[in-house]
Amino acid sequence: MDPDRIRALLESVRDGQTSPDAALERLSVLPFEQLGAATIDHHRMLRRGFPEVVFGQGKTPQQVAAIVERLAAQSDTVLATRCGQETFDAVREVVPDATYHPLARAITVRRGPRSASVEGVSVVSAGTSDLPVAEEAALTAEVMGHAVDRIHDVGVAGLHRLLAQLERLRRARVVIVVAGMEGALPSVVAGLLAVPVIAVPTSVGYGAHFGGLAALLGMLNNCSGGVAVVNIDNGFGAGQLAAMINRTA
Repeated sequence: MDPDRIRALLESVRDGQTSPDAALERLSVLPFEQLGAATIDHHRMLRRGFPEVVFGQGKTPQQVAAIVERLAAQSDTVLATRCGQETFDAVREVVPDATYHPLARAITVRRGPRSASVEGVSVVSAGTSDLPVAEEAALTAEVMGHAVDRIHDVGVAGLHRLLAQLERLRRARVVIVVAGMEGALPSVVAGLLAVPVIAVPTSVGYGAHFGGLAALLGMLNNCSGGVAVVNIDNGFGAGQLAAMINRTA
């Protein structure tokens, strides 16, 4: 449950508009709720500043829909990643105001007033094939309350494309760099900037790429300081980390 909702409920009890028993019933799902195969963590917003995120891959559309429905009942913001159209159709049956983001393969629910987005996050992708992972990262940071500057298709095969964006990049407090193939782009970006760089290897490349392992190892062995590396295709993890860094910067 969002802190604002809990605060409003407590104030309602204080003012006599809600009975203690009614408030207790509404709080009964805290800190978690058992839902068949899932145990939903409703306290995560209070502990970490953002509700539990649903990883859709490997779950049935009905399982994702049930989880999103319960999360949306307790929070104004819900994010589900790695979801296809069939899963979204199931979610929309129970949460009509859900939105599907096909490029990011993600579902969001965003209600109520929103505070101004915090500037400072940039997402850089090496090639067009990296866009699904880059967009997952960008959407994650945006849902967590941060404005994202997207810079696409500036890989090292045409380095002048990246150098043309230096002015934009220097405005960032944290940069996510998404790349496949040999994974060289994060090292180049980190060598040009004085801010944290989050490297995301993607499973984009030919046979010796080994499903993203070559890019992952290249990023782990980069020669520029200040680079953190997340798992292969883990746009969500990069977006969350960038949001946390930017929030505290």
